[in-house]
Amino acid sequence: MASNPPGQGFQNKNRVAILAELDKEKRRLIQNQSMNSPGASIPLSRPALNKDFRDHAEQQHIAAQQKAALQHAHAHSSGFFITQDSSFGNLILPVLPRLEPE
Repeated sequence: MASNPPGQGFQNKNRVAILAELDKEKRRLIQNQSMNSPGASIPLSRPALNKDFRDHAEQQHIAAQQKAALQHAHAHSSGFFITQDSSFGNLILPVLPRLEPE
């Protein structure tokens, strides 16, 4: 068997002590996080606020794009267009009149 160099046993004991302390700190943090404290719920609610803000900003951006596309189409075309949600990502859709059969 190989012999351990001097001081190796002390280093191993030191590592074990450090790992035990880290494990104890980790358990304490998990316990504090699971408690129903007012500070613990704040980070959980912020992502929802950020998502709502992004959704609202995205809706405003799409509405502005629809308005610009509609104005452009009316200015440069003799057809009629409407804004409507499209499964294909179209901002505006052309409207075709129905003609009565003769």
